[in-house]
Amino acid sequence: MTVVAPKQKLAWITGASQGIGSAVALRLAAEGWTVAVSARQADKLSELSRASEALTGSIVPFELDVTDAEACTQAFEAIEEQQGAIDLVILNAGTHEPIDGKRFSVAPVRKLVEINLMGTVNCLAPVIERFVERQAGRIGVVASLAGYRGLPTSSGYGASKAGLINMCEALRPELMEQNVVLSCITPGFVRTPLTDRNPFPMPFLIDVDTAATRIVKGLESNRFEITFPRRFAYIMKFMRILPYWAYFAITRRTVPHDQ
Repeated sequence: MTVVAPKQKLAWITGASQGIGSAVALRLAAEGWTVAVSARQADKLSELSRASEALTGSIVPFELDVTDAEACTQAFEAIEEQQGAIDLVILNAGTHEPIDGKRFSVAPVRKLVEINLMGTVNCLAPVIERFVERQAGRIGVVASLAGYRGLPTSSGYGASKAGLINMCEALRPELMEQNVVLSCITPGFVRTPLTDRNPFPMPFLIDVDTAATRIVKGLESNRFEITFPRRFAYIMKFMRILPYWAYFAITRRTVPHDQ
């Protein structure tokens, strides 16, 4: 009798050159997954691939700029052509840029929306189409607790992340009807090269490996919201139900003042 080996699980992670994306890729590879990783920095993807050589699974680089919709479709198709059917997609590509409300302008907001929101949309479109055809698939979209309510200096970043949360809430029930599970991942402050640039105290800051563990564990379930750290998440959830007079009384204290 011929024994057929079980299919090795395949994941695709965007924004995987550093930070959360890189840590999740290594975590999945350590658990035996084949992980296709995408980002603009080809050299960092190659380093990540080499770092997986001692692991049970493997990491395969696919250079990608998520602001290019056609390139996103081509990357998805290339991964499936070369590696097989994708089981799990984690759309993590994103960036942060503080915006001084007194000097508000179009360019930084457009950049954040194009990368954080539209970059996710560009990848979601081909993924959803294929997953619906198969009536199977798991998707995790990385948003942020900053998307729960407007925060000073985060008018662009928060808007892009709030858009992701709203979009995921809308898509979830429709995709569940097609046996496609969509989760929204909303981290608080995670120590990454992006947050290392923040000039302000970051409450409940956690390390990137802890974040990766919580994401992978969360994606093993069917729940919609994967959020951490819990104490910060509870604070932000409470802030969502505050009346505006109370909420603005709190956030006005955090407005940075010119020196």
